[in-house]
Amino acid sequence: MLYIFDMGGVVTTTAGNVLYENIAKYIGISSSNFLSICKDNGDLLKQLDVGAITTKEFWILFSKITGIKVSADYFRILFKPERISETYSIIDELKQKGNRVVCGTNTIDAHYDNHICRGDYSIFDMTYTSIHLGVSKPDLRFWNMIMDIEGVEPENTFFTDDSEINVQAAASIGIKTHHFSSAGGLRKALNLL
Repeated sequence: MLYIFDMGGVVTTTAGNVLYENIAKYIGISSSNFLSICKDNGDLLKQLDVGAITTKEFWILFSKITGIKVSADYFRILFKPERISETYSIIDELKQKGNRVVCGTNTIDAHYDNHICRGDYSIFDMTYTSIHLGVSKPDLRFWNMIMDIEGVEPENTFFTDDSEINVQAAASIGIKTHHFSSAGGLRKALNLL
């Protein structure tokens, strides 16, 4: 059985809108203004998510668009996820039973580097990221690429994510899924497999 775990919100705490609020505060604009600028200029956050641009390129574009000089990579320095220890325990237990456990996550280069430096991905047999696959969840190609690389069929694959949209997308192609809200809930769902 192949188990695919999302990272932020499942294995570690997530940054989400709090990160955007903090970034906006540091550059002196509202978070809604920050998000609008990103959306209205080629969807810069989506470009980051699929590796079309790096965070360095993002800040160069953002500075050019807004006239706001940004010299720090706030995506990296303000990103401070914490490990969810019970999820780590579940992953370890699955691996001890001979299962392959991988990470399948939407991320950006600064967050990927942050997780690498902290050793957060080291629990996994492999890590598949949107920036390296060139496609992000909920695009079905995301899971199809992982299953193709891993050589498994949907019926032999389990996926958990804190995003309901991502869980529904994976389920639509026959993957067993669990919408993550707590490690305890995940443990109960896995016991039913």
